[in-house]
Amino acid sequence: MAIETFSAGRKQTFIIAEVGSVHDGSFGNAKKLIEAAAACGVDAVKFQTHIPEAETLPDAPMPPYFESEPRFEYFRRTGFSLDQWQGLKDRCDEHDVVFLSSPFSEEAVDLLESIGVSQYKIPSGEVTNLPMLERIASLGKPVILSSGMSSWDELDRAVAVIQEQNAPLTVLQCTSEYPCPYEQVGLNVMLEMAERYNVPVGLSDHTLTNYAVYAAVTLGAAVIEKHFTFSREMYGSDAQHSLEPNEMADLVQGVRAIEIMMANPVEKDQVARYVGMKQIFEKSLVAQADIPAGTVLTRELVGIKKPGTGISAARLDEFLGKRVLHNIASGTMFSENDFRDD
Repeated sequence: MAIETFSAGRKQTFIIAEVGSVHDGSFGNAKKLIEAAAACGVDAVKFQTHIPEAETLPDAPMPPYFESEPRFEYFRRTGFSLDQWQGLKDRCDEHDVVFLSSPFSEEAVDLLESIGVSQYKIPSGEVTNLPMLERIASLGKPVILSSGMSSWDELDRAVAVIQEQNAPLTVLQCTSEYPCPYEQVGLNVMLEMAERYNVPVGLSDHTLTNYAVYAAVTLGAAVIEKHFTFSREMYGSDAQHSLEPNEMADLVQGVRAIEIMMANPVEKDQVARYVGMKQIFEKSLVAQADIPAGTVLTRELVGIKKPGTGISAARLDEFLGKRVLHNIASGTMFSENDFRDD
């Protein structure tokens, strides 16, 4: 399909603040991050639900951008109990933002189901986990599928598994580099996804600024995801690649401004008719010297000066060669009644 363009009836872009594990296992920090993200105006706050025994071997390597502690131990240390997950879901409800958490195992899906999640965000590394995708899709809830580590063939299969269950699907372009350089953002891929899968698309952005997000929204992104933290100085795998609260608030404001602009096309001739501004800034034909009655108007006798309340400078050629009917003092603005044709 052609990517959806903005219209007055289109819903606003769904903006996700990705907290991930930046809370570093602190339930208090996790709740405060929800509050801070909600204050920025986002639509959803997303976590990651890791059950280490269900998703990883103890000796699995850490990603190159975070090698400070073993992955298994990191997930165990930063995980939450069922009651705490319920508390985070409740805190999101209280602040009128959608609770999201990416599951990394079918056991994590079961946990999220038990607290009543309304939709699922699939992280890039789970695109080839087709059994889990089939399980999630069978629930019939909306699915947001990130694509950062996938080939087209892998993504095709994942999309097919989800669509076979008729689960509502959005696919996000994502480049799994931290941080992601502008050259690797892949806005063209987002557009191709819209054509290829005939579903809403968006961008999960790992650049360090908001520019890629603004471009994606202008191109029609339905969903935006961006990492969020209190401070890039915090410990952990994601903080250094995240937006701080003032930056996230700016992102939201920018996206909402773009939505207004894109949803309100203007007619050029109509906006050009700001008469007050035209009269102030445009120019009129003015006598450059004292001109006696009967003089044939030549270019040397005509000045072009503000304001634009007289004969427009664009009409100069219409009046050259005409005869002046009466004396005109220097600095006087010409009018139609000053001339006659010979």
